[in-house]
Amino acid sequence: MQVIPAIEVEAGRSRLVFWPGVSSGVGAPTDRPERIAEHFVGLGAPVIHVVDFDGARAGRPADLEAIGAIAARVATPIQVAGGLESADAIRLAFAAGATRVVLGAAVVEDPPTLRECLAVAGDWLAVGLDPRPDRLAAFPWKRPRPPTIRELADELVGLGVRRLVLTHGGTDAELATLAALAREVDADLLVAGGADDLGALRRVRDAGATGIILGRALLSGAIDYPAAVEAAS
Repeated sequence: MQVIPAIEVEAGRSRLVFWPGVSSGVGAPTDRPERIAEHFVGLGAPVIHVVDFDGARAGRPADLEAIGAIAARVATPIQVAGGLESADAIRLAFAAGATRVVLGAAVVEDPPTLRECLAVAGDWLAVGLDPRPDRLAAFPWKRPRPPTIRELADELVGLGVRRLVLTHGGTDAELATLAALAREVDADLLVAGGADDLGALRRVRDAGATGIILGRALLSGAIDYPAAVEAAS
């Protein structure tokens, strides 16, 4: 299972200040996304996940300069989420330096737009879903009843999506859902969050996730990146 560091970017800066030497009192804190990315790539991160926080609120890419700054410092794939609601938005993200994109769940209700996005991004496109039943029920679906997470996954895979990003709160029920999807759905499953220690990370690994996206847990120092990689192997 891959361990993917995440950086939430707002107004060009990381929303969480990172201090890699906080435990030893050395080094300096930074909120520069490119420096944070460079640190984790130096430790072997296979992908950097960037959340365009302003873009998510605006419904269009907003922190493209920060994405470009990261791309200029690292050769590792950059996966961007937030504000990507059209093929043109994906083109802007790619032009800035992104190599992978994550679309929001609303795209499930708009197959023509999803097909356009797939035509641009292909296998480098993922769709983010929150599998918790209460969250699925609360979403404003344009169908007679809320779909199950399995139904959504099957729909997306049927349209050509090969990667899903699942919000994870760390509960046993969510792990069971993840394990069932891993057995039954032909797609890479990335889990976002839900692990604040190595034990939780191992449980996600054992459930069958392809990768886990960690932001605060890594940037706060709650989980050490090399230890996380070892636990995920």
